[in-house]
Amino acid sequence: MDNNTKKNILENQTGLIENLIAEVEKVFVGKRLVVELTITSLIAKGHLLLEDVPGVGKTTLAKALSKALDLGYSRIQFTSDMLPSDILGTFVFNPSTAEFSFRSGPIFSNIILADEINRSSPRTQSALLEAMNESQVTLDRETFTLPDPFFVLATQNPKEIQGTYHLPESQIDRFLLSATIGYPDPTIEKSIISGQNHNESFHKINKVLDLQEVKDLQNSVATVATEEELVGYVHSIITATREDDDFELGASPRAGIQMMAASRGYALIKGRDYVTPDDIQTVAPYVLAHRLILKGSSNVLNVRNQVLSKIDKILDSIPVP
Repeated sequence: MDNNTKKNILENQTGLIENLIAEVEKVFVGKRLVVELTITSLIAKGHLLLEDVPGVGKTTLAKALSKALDLGYSRIQFTSDMLPSDILGTFVFNPSTAEFSFRSGPIFSNIILADEINRSSPRTQSALLEAMNESQVTLDRETFTLPDPFFVLATQNPKEIQGTYHLPESQIDRFLLSATIGYPDPTIEKSIISGQNHNESFHKINKVLDLQEVKDLQNSVATVATEEELVGYVHSIITATREDDDFELGASPRAGIQMMAASRGYALIKGRDYVTPDDIQTVAPYVLAHRLILKGSSNVLNVRNQVLSKIDKILDSIPVP
């Protein structure tokens, strides 16, 4: 493939991504970086965890993304009495054939909104582990492949302690990125309150990417060039978290792999087929914040901001290639 062809493909993909962002922003406004991180997770074949208070638009973001993509969408409301079978599905006896047949659960879709994931028990949360890591589920010794692409956007509210469970490290590690949305700009918030951004606006969202185009973007992310010195830069960041005495446990090698994947995805969103140090610095806090635990913390109530502050100091202390 010659350089002109590569350039045309890149420009076309960048245009598709810009169109996707524009459609999502018809209802989810004023949070461009959050939208970019969501799309980064999708095209980098990862999953996203949104941690924030109720009512700031977590569900709106997921619904808007699904409307702009010609993909299957499923919303799962996690509750304390939910069972793994409520997510994965179950075998049902068919009297006419005298056999058991598999009835798939809501996990069998392209985009999954796992709403308030920390309201379910650890047993139910564990039902997502294999699905998120291997895009398959195993029931009664039978393995079922999930649709491709498969993207989980999970939400949790870290400030609601009663009726919630902490996500175990094994579950947390399945998320490529985590982010918070925060309150909107006052001007935007006034327009939302006045009804100018009501749910009826969802009908204005057009489908701009089909299944094959999403797959093509995911394949392109894997080809985004990364210089060896940038791999060393990522490794230095990961190593620094392990040497910081403020953390219970440093970032794992998987965190380094996912930081590299997220950097490639973010570079493609910015219209480049190569990674820069800025890409790594942009995604690093969102790759690490949910994986690092401060010593002596309960992992709730504003701990995320403290972790982000520590990550910023680490990034400032490492020479940029």
